Amino acid sequence: MTPRAVRFFRSTSYVLRSTSTSTFPVVRLSPFPPHVSPKRWLAVLLSFGATIGISLYLVVSSWPAGGAATLPVGAHLLAFGAVLLEAGTRGVKLLLSARALRIPLRLGTALRTCLGGDFGAAITPARSGSEPARFFILAQAGVGAADVLLVLFTELFLEMLSLAIVAAVLGALFRGSGPMVGSLIGLIGGYAAVVLGAGAFAWALARRSASGPPPGWARGVGFNGARWRGVQRALRQIRASVGGLRRASPSLMGGALLFSVAHVLLRLTILPVIVLSLAPDVPLSPLVLWPLVFLYGGAVAPAPGGGGVVEIAFRATLHDVIPDVAFASALIWWRFYTFYLYILLGALAAGGTVLRALRDDGAESTTAAA
Repeated sequence: MTPRAVRFFRSTSYVLRSTSTSTFPVVRLSPFPPHVSPKRWLAVLLSFGATIGISLYLVVSSWPAGGAATLPVGAHLLAFGAVLLEAGTRGVKLLLSARALRIPLRLGTALRTCLGGDFGAAITPARSGSEPARFFILAQAGVGAADVLLVLFTELFLEMLSLAIVAAVLGALFRGSGPMVGSLIGLIGGYAAVVLGAGAFAWALARRSASGPPPGWARGVGFNGARWRGVQRALRQIRASVGGLRRASPSLMGGALLFSVAHVLLRLTILPVIVLSLAPDVPLSPLVLWPLVFLYGGAVAPAPGGGGVVEIAFRATLHDVIPDVAFASALIWWRFYTFYLYILLGALAAGGTVLRALRDDGAESTTAAA
């Protein structure tokens, strides 16, 4: 199962564990673990320090003797506009997904949810804070726990479906650009196919094994007792989520899928805008395809912020593609517009809410009794 799917089902397990012991109506729920220690924050600071240090080293070591090119103001405006449009398309996608499921949601809440998830992802290992942060923001906005999980499940499904569509479109668009293109498209399409296949397998399993004792194969791999009951809680949620999808409005769900595809494509415009404004003769295909791998593959990096993994991969794959005069500016500004700016926007939109959740001492994970 892929990192984002793991994060979704981890947040699901927190919610189900919180609600399963409820005797009285739930007042507040937190899907976060009960305590975030100072060591966790130290790890975040060290990881960001390593990321910045590696970036500086790569920039200095790649700095040409005649000086690096300066990114034009027009390119900054285009990149910033693409970021705002990308965040907006994700917000509309979430809004349409909720309305397709007949779940009331405001556009402002949808935008805060997306940006708050970016902030939570950036400051947690392997982006593990993304789905719990989004859950928390939606729950704080008054959306019921079951509806939140249904919306997030739908959003995850649309994300993987749109990624498969984008991979197919890019494969057709760049089919004559060499064997590297086929390999990258295969990797990206395979990622989406694995997620969708894992979801289909989980749904089939949910129809047969969401209750009762564990089957023989599950006992054979160590799923006994409490472990299997935890799996069954997630399976029942999958079954409910798929049932909700089947009752969704097709037209609104189609609109959500279009906005999902648009948000992926907008994220891929940043590097071409930056590099082609500095070096117009650079081929387009690696500037589009490699960032797709970095942005989605970077989620497997265990350290908060990637710990420099994305920067090293950028240097290893694109140093021979981007001229020396443009490489330093490309690395700095691409990382700013695809990572650091989202941290800033997420902090402004919902940083306080996410940080309050991360500081939760466990009291909000319990239910309130009259």
